[in-house]
Amino acid sequence: MIGNPTGQLVRTADGYDLVLTRTFKADIEDVWASVTESERSARWFGPWEGDAGPGKTIRVRMIQEEGAPWMDLRIDACDPPRRLALSATDEAGAWRLELLLSHDGGITELRFVHHLADAGGAGQIGPGWEYYLDLLVAARDGSPAKSFDDYYPAMKAYFEALV
Repeated sequence: MIGNPTGQLVRTADGYDLVLTRTFKADIEDVWASVTESERSARWFGPWEGDAGPGKTIRVRMIQEEGAPWMDLRIDACDPPRRLALSATDEAGAWRLELLLSHDGGITELRFVHHLADAGGAGQIGPGWEYYLDLLVAARDGSPAKSFDDYYPAMKAYFEALV
């Protein structure tokens, strides 16, 4: 059984931010490594290759997507272990993403932000990010991975209602 959707939609000067949060009983550096080290990101999202750094582009293998295609991701900002900003352009359009980490009292919070020009695609995008973030949780705690079919279309109405 999957949990309830966590996404929130926040109006910004440039559009909307789709914000999803997960918390971990772990040091911030350990959670940072789960999202930035290729060997660890391969457990839930996909491995990456290339020379990482702000202003540089890496290639990420989207292992959960049909055909496990490679995707170019530009690293727009990197402030270890607190902030990673990425962007990409593909057939679906422009993607601007941020991972924001904070730590307090033995708990690390990961805020995942997808910057959207408009909220029209939230019903499609939100369930996907819920799925990927739950895969991160499963990779970290050893629980079984869920199926994307558990997220979409089941969560579509939740995200559409946020608009």
